[in-house]
Amino acid sequence: MQVFGSSGTRGVANEELTPAFVLRVAKAAGTTWDGDRGGNRVAIARDTRHTGRMLADAAASGLASTGADVDRLGIIPTPGAQAYAEREGVPVVVITASHNPPQYNGVKLVGSDGVELSVSALEAIEETLLAESFAVASWDETGRVHDIESAGREYVDELLAATDRAAIADADLTVALDPGHGAGSLTSPTFFRKLGCRVVTVNGQPDGHFPGRDPEPVPDNLADLGRLVRATDADVGIAHDGDADRAIFFDEHGEYVEGDATLAALAAAELEAGDTTVSAVNVSQRLVDVVTDVGADLELTPIGSTNIITRIRELEASGERVPIAGEGNGGIFFPSYRLSRDGAFTAASFLELVAERPVSEIVAPFDGYVNVRRNVEYESTAERDAMLDAAANQAQIAEAELNTRDGYRLDYGDAWVLARPSGTEPLVRIYAEARDGDRATDLADDMYTALADAKADA
Repeated sequence: MQVFGSSGTRGVANEELTPAFVLRVAKAAGTTWDGDRGGNRVAIARDTRHTGRMLADAAASGLASTGADVDRLGIIPTPGAQAYAEREGVPVVVITASHNPPQYNGVKLVGSDGVELSVSALEAIEETLLAESFAVASWDETGRVHDIESAGREYVDELLAATDRAAIADADLTVALDPGHGAGSLTSPTFFRKLGCRVVTVNGQPDGHFPGRDPEPVPDNLADLGRLVRATDADVGIAHDGDADRAIFFDEHGEYVEGDATLAALAAAELEAGDTTVSAVNVSQRLVDVVTDVGADLELTPIGSTNIITRIRELEASGERVPIAGEGNGGIFFPSYRLSRDGAFTAASFLELVAERPVSEIVAPFDGYVNVRRNVEYESTAERDAMLDAAANQAQIAEAELNTRDGYRLDYGDAWVLARPSGTEPLVRIYAEARDGDRATDLADDMYTALADAKADA
C-alpha cells in the first residue's frame, strides 16, 4: 500500500498531512463504505492534538460530500471510538497520530464492527483514493452532521461492565495516572475512580501541544510519573499514549516496568495449554518463555496492529483460542473483550493482578532481560534503502538465525537484534535484547553504526 501503513497514515500536520489530503481520504472511505454497506453513516473521532479539529472538519466535509451522515464524537480514545463503531454498527474515521510527536497527526480507519480495517479493506479505499473516483452527492443529498456527546460516557460504562470491579475496589489501590495530555485525560481518571481506586494525576489536562511530555510512553518521557508514584505512595503508575490505546506501568517503588514484562505477566495469567498468542517480530524472549512454560503456541507477524489483528482473526476462524495478543509497547489485545488495543482495559486487567500482589512481584519472574532501542532518521528513500541494505549485509556476516518477516531480525541464541523501517515515521528502528546489558547495547550499537555509515554514503 502506498498510503496506509501498519497503523493508518500519518505525517506532519499541515505539511505532509494536510486538510486537502484528509478530505480526499474521507471521500474515498465514504465512497467505498457506501458501496460495501448499502448504508450511509460514518463517525469521526479525534485525540487532543492541536490540529485535530481542523482535520476532523476536513474529514466531515469529505464524508458529507459523498452523501454520508456524520456522527462527530469529538475527543475520545481510539478504543472508545471503536466501541462506538461496534455499538452503533457504523465505521469511524479517527484523527490521531497515537504516540507520534505533537506536530504529527494521522488518519486511522475503523470498520463497523469496531475493528481496524484489514489490509484488503484498506487497499480498496486506497484504490478509490488514488483513482479519485469519489461519489458525489447532489446538493440536497449531502450528509448531515450530528454532534454526539455520550460516546465517552458509554465507553467508560462498557469498560466497567467488562472489569472485575469488586476485586479491584476491595484492594483499595492508589493509582498514579499520566494520560500525557491525550484523549485518555477525559476518560481514564473517571474509569479508575469508578473502579474504586484513589487516583492522582500528572499531565492530566487535555492539551494538544503536549506541554508536559511527548505522547509516546517511553522511560525518557515518564520521569514525572515515577516521581508521582513515590510521592503519593501509589500502588501502581499507569501511562497512556496520545489516543490511549496503550498502557505502560510503574511499580510501587516508582520504577519503570518494561512493556514486554507486562505483556508476559498478563499472558501468564491468561494463557492455558493449547492456546495461541500472537505478537510481532520484535517479540521479547519473556513472552517466548511464558508460552513455552504454559504449553501454548506463539505466532509472529510483521509489526503493527493491522497485522496482528489479521492473524488473530485467521486463528479464531480455524478454531484456535487466542485470549491475549499484542506487542511490548503497551498495545495489548484481549480478543474476548474486543479486538482492539485498549489502554484503559489493559490497565484494568493489570489492576486485577495488582489487587492480589505488588507490581514488583508480578513482574519479577520476567526480570533479567535488557532491552535497547535506537532510531536512525532518514530524509529520502535512497537513505532508507541504503540502511536496509546495510542491515542485510549485517545478517550475511553474522552467526545468527535470520528472520525477515519484517525487517532483519538476527537471533544469536543468547540475544537478538532487529532493524526495520517504521511504518509511521521516517525512521529505521533498531531493537536489541539480551540478559546482559552490555551485550544488548553492543548489538544495537553495531547495527546503528552500520546503518548510520550506509546513510552517510547514500
